[in-house]
Amino acid sequence: MGNWKPIATMIVACAVLIGGLSYWLDNKQPRQDLLLDQDGGQLDAPLSPDELKVVNAGITNDMNPQAIITTNQGTIVLELFEDRMPLTVGNFTKLAEEGFYNNTKFHRVINNFMIQGGDPNTKTENELTYGTGGPGYTIQDEFVDGDLLTNKRGTIAMANTGQPNSGGSQWFINLVDNTPLDHDKQPLSSRHPVFGWVVDGMDVVDAIGSAETKQRDLPSEAIVIESITISREGSAE
Repeated sequence: MGNWKPIATMIVACAVLIGGLSYWLDNKQPRQDLLLDQDGGQLDAPLSPDELKVVNAGITNDMNPQAIITTNQGTIVLELFEDRMPLTVGNFTKLAEEGFYNNTKFHRVINNFMIQGGDPNTKTENELTYGTGGPGYTIQDEFVDGDLLTNKRGTIAMANTGQPNSGGSQWFINLVDNTPLDHDKQPLSSRHPVFGWVVDGMDVVDAIGSAETKQRDLPSEAIVIESITISREGSAE
């Protein structure tokens, strides 16, 4: 009976070691997830595609490029705010024109919040790595003050690991107004620069947002980004 203390100490030490190892493994490759509390993310009722065009009309610049996202669920067309976000748009268009996004999947779908894509790991069958991939580099956060570049319904913004300047290739499209994700809002530390908005195909975005999901918010049936084509013919109507 006198030897129980060393045994108990060894058991506690082993438990701490195992717990620490598990934490390290879980955080070795941080996912580029959004840190918004989902219960507080929805600020306004969703707008229809026609209403979105009216709300966002002041942003449109006919010199900005368009991104045509072809998916197995339909086509989404974006205006990219190259005039206001040249660094972020330049990175996105570079990757798109290199075919980086071809045959990737939407790996995180949360109804009434957002849909997220852009991870090259989703080209593989190893779902445990989805959300952790990137282009092999990170880009500087590009934040612009003002009411236009805000995470409202229909906008596309950069995902990150929760740390400054940690964006790379992953992005998300807002299903609702998620303005607490803006760089000038508190108390979130994960801030997401907006660099474009949907000009056509918001019904496709909403359909993807309503898809059935399984663990880790991954769609039960693969939603594939077949290609992203950049058009520089002008986006204003």
